[in-house]
Amino acid sequence: METMNVQGLVAAIERLASVLEARAASQETARVCWPEEEGLAYWYRRVGGRGVLQPVRRPHRLRLDDLKDIEPQKVRVVRNTEQFLAGRPANNVLLTGARGTGKSSLVKALLTEYADRGLRLVEMEKADLVDLPDVLACLETRPERFIVFIDDLSFEEGEPAYKMLKSVLDGSVWAQPDNVLLYATSNRRHLMPEFFHENEGTRHVGEEVHPAEAVEEKISLSERFGLWVSFYPFSQEEYLTIVAHWLRSFGVGEAEIEAARAEALQWAIERGSRSGRVAWQFARDWAGRHGLPRKEPRG
Repeated sequence: METMNVQGLVAAIERLASVLEARAASQETARVCWPEEEGLAYWYRRVGGRGVLQPVRRPHRLRLDDLKDIEPQKVRVVRNTEQFLAGRPANNVLLTGARGTGKSSLVKALLTEYADRGLRLVEMEKADLVDLPDVLACLETRPERFIVFIDDLSFEEGEPAYKMLKSVLDGSVWAQPDNVLLYATSNRRHLMPEFFHENEGTRHVGEEVHPAEAVEEKISLSERFGLWVSFYPFSQEEYLTIVAHWLRSFGVGEAEIEAARAEALQWAIERGSRSGRVAWQFARDWAGRHGLPRKEPRG
């Protein structure tokens, strides 16, 4: 019993230290100021110990119509975003699932679709999330509406950014600004590694299941995203549909697209994935080998 009490005390001290470390790191950075040069998308970074919103000169422009075979996911994310732009209640969004299935591309396509309605994108790295309160305080004063985008988000035990993000989402007396939402992508549904031994503390009370504290802690962050959108691996035909779409964007005719099917499938086998990203990469390779001009995804 004494050993358990000591372990519990050590765990509590470690959690407190993480929170204090995150807070101290946040306070070290000067308040984030709006840049003189404006843009549609911004990248948050630290320069000389200060937080800077750096305009992106060439945003990656994608169209919603370019994203194939993820219609249910598009519908949910677009509906939430339109609610946000209309000033109605909307949720922070967590997009999870297989790699290369369009999670990040969907967020980028929202900027192309809604920039003329005042939508702006701010991308942050996971390590910089300790500065998130300063970034939100800066954005709160602006007339635009912002999606703070965190790509490929996952955490290991004890990272300060984990505690800060958890607090900002739904655990602080300070409310999230009305003109800001957080959209994050991850290959992990609960954003942290999960281990078998953590389930050993799960208890059954009658027909109810009470997860162990370690499991509850890991679930608690992802639950603070109000909207979960799951993405799944593409079937062979879905993959070929995406290949055909991108080949058409290079001006390739239907007969040549049909002839390229076998090559596209071999390309996917070699890469070990039938994803939208792999389909785009094949189309670029095919177009280059056949002398077609360079082209980026349309927007």
